[in-house]
Amino acid sequence: MSIVKRLHSMPFGSHILDDGRVNFRLWAPGAKQVELCLQGLAPETRLLMAPEDDGWFGITTELASAGFYYQYRIDKKIQVPDPASRYQPQDVHGSSQVIDPSEWQWQDNDWIGLPWEDSVIYELHVGTFSKEGTFAGVKKHLDHLVDLGVTALQLMPIADFPGRCNWGYDGALLFATDSRYGTPDDLKDLIASAHAKGLMVFNDVVYNHFGPEGNYLHHYAPAFFSDRTHTPWGAAINFDGEHSHWVRQFFIHNALYWLDEFHFDGLRLDAVHAIFDESDPDFLSCLAEAVRRGPGFDRQIHLILENDANAAHYLRQNSEHPERYFTSQWNDDFHHTLHAQLTGEHQGYYQDYGEQPIQHLGRCLAEGFAYQGEISGYRDDNPRGEPSKDLPPTAFVNFLQTHDQIGNRAYGERLSALCSPEALRAATAILLLAPAPPLLFMGQEWACSRPFNYFVDFSDDLNKQVAEGRLNEFAKFPDFKPNPKKPIPTPNEPETFESAILDWNEIDETPHLQWLEYHRKLLRIRSRYIRPRLYGLTGGQAEYRVLNEHALCVQWPMNDGSILKMIANLGSEPAWVNCFSDGEVLFAAEPDASERVEQGRLTPWSVIFLLAEADAES
Repeated sequence: MSIVKRLHSMPFGSHILDDGRVNFRLWAPGAKQVELCLQGLAPETRLLMAPEDDGWFGITTELASAGFYYQYRIDKKIQVPDPASRYQPQDVHGSSQVIDPSEWQWQDNDWIGLPWEDSVIYELHVGTFSKEGTFAGVKKHLDHLVDLGVTALQLMPIADFPGRCNWGYDGALLFATDSRYGTPDDLKDLIASAHAKGLMVFNDVVYNHFGPEGNYLHHYAPAFFSDRTHTPWGAAINFDGEHSHWVRQFFIHNALYWLDEFHFDGLRLDAVHAIFDESDPDFLSCLAEAVRRGPGFDRQIHLILENDANAAHYLRQNSEHPERYFTSQWNDDFHHTLHAQLTGEHQGYYQDYGEQPIQHLGRCLAEGFAYQGEISGYRDDNPRGEPSKDLPPTAFVNFLQTHDQIGNRAYGERLSALCSPEALRAATAILLLAPAPPLLFMGQEWACSRPFNYFVDFSDDLNKQVAEGRLNEFAKFPDFKPNPKKPIPTPNEPETFESAILDWNEIDETPHLQWLEYHRKLLRIRSRYIRPRLYGLTGGQAEYRVLNEHALCVQWPMNDGSILKMIANLGSEPAWVNCFSDGEVLFAAEPDASERVEQGRLTPWSVIFLLAEADAES
């Protein structure tokens, strides 16, 4: 097997040249003077960096080499880490380290990824997935994921964040793997090991804001931020104002860096509805095009959006610009309508799904979004979404649980603690057997009993603000009643983080083992009967029919002319329906379920999937 070395060249950061010297470049349009502070020698050596055009400063020196620590000194006032640092051994406030990416020898040159239709995604948080809380800890459990039937790992953000623990969405240095998880080479080892087992690996990236601690760009590059718009997490990024060219390049190179240098198979872009850009083409379109023309030119690269706006146009290929598209989007509507149906919760954003939830579910399964321009009561009676019926089902990632939907609850309860086992089994069958790529959140496959609360480790003042803000947010929900005997977990308390660490011993216990076998069974059915029929599916072909208040029938034409059919009763009472159960039964909650359907009766929380051959009548 040939050995490959991978390096992404970019206009900023530190780069080891062929002659052994190191080049350093910083975009600092708000600074008058920048010095390079080399800390591999004693005492610290300061070298004046040469000013260049358009706000750049640079220097090439033989005094540095791989492993050297360094910082930049701005206008003789403050020393800061490199915003494009590849590694921060001393956390976000400390020194950056010169890394030689070519030292890692890749042996997965034959790996070009998997088709998107093969995707069964498993979202995990590196710090709580294993007792080690590291990339190496994730690697130890890869065989479990392969045996489960997963084909893709999705890592929650790994960019360097402040403190000992964080969800990752407070990243301050976006090119540096967080040192608590391991070195850059440890991450590369995880990805190479996953590829060797036939697993894709996706990275979750945050381009709508920087974390509230450890970001020093305001001191020397205020042009990174916009004073015209704001996000719920802080200052918005300047993607369309003055000096926005290099801001865009910073984030586009970040995407290419993870895909090139670390051989990730795709990216999940967090909350792009909080990226404000009125230019044409906008930042997201430019990023997609750069990826398709770059690492996506000769291997399978998948770009996944989280977008509360349900902007379907990002998921379509345009004949004039065929590379400006994203592969898929997290379908919050699918989650919300099923959650409301299973739990009876109708507060917050679930209020939009309280009426006719089965109608919303049918539309999600057949057309993608439930909200395709309709009025959203939760959003102050404003329209939400764009038409999505013409898109294939593979353009939407479905899920029952994610870090958001569990962790943003006051007590971090998983769905298995909120509804009956019968209801959860029915929803799980729909998730794993419908054509849309399914996503599982770590531990979901065995109905993990551990909560997943929101946790951070900021400086004292910021920790206090976060804790108070969280309590105030929950107080806005009229139906929320805190348990006086069970205080809401405080984000910065060590116990909050530690309680989220998976307990792998549960797998061998009842009922967790039964849940694990159930997920394995469903994913084997998906792999054998459904996945081969997904390639090349087009949109606008699926149909759904509401049978009664809780019952639904959906049909999807498959690529070989066959029809995949789902009949479900998502209620706690039997349902009398008029529906034919034609075709081979792929899955049924009960052995005689198809006979019961022919008799017009669906038992509570029953789901049936059938496959009718091409010449069979539907």
